[in-house]
Amino acid sequence: MSTLLHLDASARRQSISRELSAAFADAWRARHPEGGYHYRDLAAEPVPFIGAAWTELCDAVLARPSSEPERLGELVRTPEQATAWKIIEPLLAELLAADVILIGTPMYNYSIPASLKAWLDQVTFPRMSLGHRRFVVAGARGGAYSPGAPKAAYDYQERFLRDFFAGHFGVSDTVFVHAELANSRQDPALAHRRAEHDTSYARAAAAVRALAGEY
Repeated sequence: MSTLLHLDASARRQSISRELSAAFADAWRARHPEGGYHYRDLAAEPVPFIGAAWTELCDAVLARPSSEPERLGELVRTPEQATAWKIIEPLLAELLAADVILIGTPMYNYSIPASLKAWLDQVTFPRMSLGHRRFVVAGARGGAYSPGAPKAAYDYQERFLRDFFAGHFGVSDTVFVHAELANSRQDPALAHRRAEHDTSYARAAAAVRALAGEY
């Protein structure tokens, strides 16, 4: 039985990245009626930033020849570390139980929201491998950052996540689907590009639904 972990990171209650991730999740759940599904709204219920006790647990992992993430609780030695572990444990359990991790995220200031970065920091430890899991990122960007666009070099949203999943988790199967020029809905300076955005959004919505049928 396959399990989907669904994360949303947009600060907007109604957002394009939320719509795209929901489209994937709905299609995936229809295809896997018996599958497991866990949803976490990282904006509505923010994950705390890591603190000193987290770094101590990280150091304890490094001191071991090898360490399985689910056994991190064995390294707890102080009340502060126990408090940190109470935050880490449910987040890590959801991640390790998932076969597919779906992330709905906007681009904020060329990168990802702090809420998503906080989650990544909490669940990432040395020598972790999530290699057999599949990641899907449903993204929205205010401008145009696709290859060939003038601002393509400023895309630290996809670049960061792709490098992070490959470098830390050993994951090569990450698929990104983006809707671009979202700011054309609000910004008069981009209003002339609204048709481009509508086309990008329609393509992205179709792509995530089709992708869900393959996972």
